[in-house]
Amino acid sequence: MKEVSEEDIAKILNVLENFAESGTSRMKIQVSGEQEEGSVDRQYHHGRCDVGSPWAKGEWFDVLEQE
Repeated sequence: MKEVSEEDIAKILNVLENFAESGTSRMKIQVSGEQEEGSVDRQYHHGRCDVGSPWAKGEWFDVLEQE
């Protein structure tokens, strides 16, 4: 098992603190050997829960209709 340095732990904590302050609700981390070390890209993802769902269309789907 590879030993983790204190500097790496501090970097991860910094990422989490900045994310918590950003107001974004979800985070997915993908590590890439193609990206410059220390750089970050943010992308908006239209997940399955967003595209075409009743909630995304502004429709209520969990409320029973009243007669």
